[in-house]
Amino acid sequence: MRNIKYTDSAQFQCLEHLREAFMDLYLVHCGIEHCQPSQSIGPSFRDEYIIHFVLEGKGSYTVGGITYFLSSGQMFLINPGEEVRYGADADEPWTYAWIGFNGIRAASTLRNCGFSKQSYVLPFKKQDALVEHISNILTSSQLSLSNDLKRNAYLLLLFSFLVDNYNCIFGQTHKNGDIRYDYGSSVYVEQAIDYIKWNHSRGINVTDIADYIGISRTYLNHVFQKELGISSQKFLMDFRLHKAASLLISSDLPVTEVSAEVGYDDSLAFSKAFKKKFGLSLKNYRTHKETMERFSAKQPSTNELLDVANP
Repeated sequence: MRNIKYTDSAQFQCLEHLREAFMDLYLVHCGIEHCQPSQSIGPSFRDEYIIHFVLEGKGSYTVGGITYFLSSGQMFLINPGEEVRYGADADEPWTYAWIGFNGIRAASTLRNCGFSKQSYVLPFKKQDALVEHISNILTSSQLSLSNDLKRNAYLLLLFSFLVDNYNCIFGQTHKNGDIRYDYGSSVYVEQAIDYIKWNHSRGINVTDIADYIGISRTYLNHVFQKELGISSQKFLMDFRLHKAASLLISSDLPVTEVSAEVGYDDSLAFSKAFKKKFGLSLKNYRTHKETMERFSAKQPSTNELLDVANP
């Protein structure tokens, strides 16, 4: 597990290697860079989603065998697992800002921002507002629960800005001004999530959820894949593990009780799943969070590297 790092220089400002703190949408890295002429990246593959926002200058982006030539006021999307390359123009190298993120609602949120397999590149307006959101994330670089919440809040505000941007440019709103969402199968997902929230501690499984809603297990998995990009089983597991992480830092409950509280009968299986998800054992996760809070209280300079020792 790599250490969280903040870099601040005249040409490059970046906050990276952030750990998963939220389930719906969470930040992995972000930054602003003034690129050198012909500076390029790739071919490469990424594990997370990334949106680049061209603030000044020009550059190109290649994905799926198609090259897009971009300039100020355009943004481009990198999807996980897709081979991409991009680079600055030789004469007018671009300056861009970017956010790298993931989460179970990442794919559906991007659709409501206008991105798709046919739309990797989109325009954006109100550059100052966009840069302000990213700058707020970068200034919340110290390691603390407060800053975790701030970064996530600014990330959500940024996506709200992008949804409004899409609606403003392409007119994707109802007459009453509400955002046009893709309803239908999402209703089943919402019902499933509500059921999980109230019953996850009872050791429920995917069949129980499907029976409660009144659809087949196969179709339940289909709508989860469509709306959230993950299986219903993975959602249930991730929900339990995030709930367990919350209990570890908000209570003094023994690990065995935390396991039972989130619906795991087998504490060993629970411990293995938790470590696979967060990269730390249950005990070390709790210790790490306490250490992080003590570290943040020292209020280090934003120019320092924010390193947390691996247990």
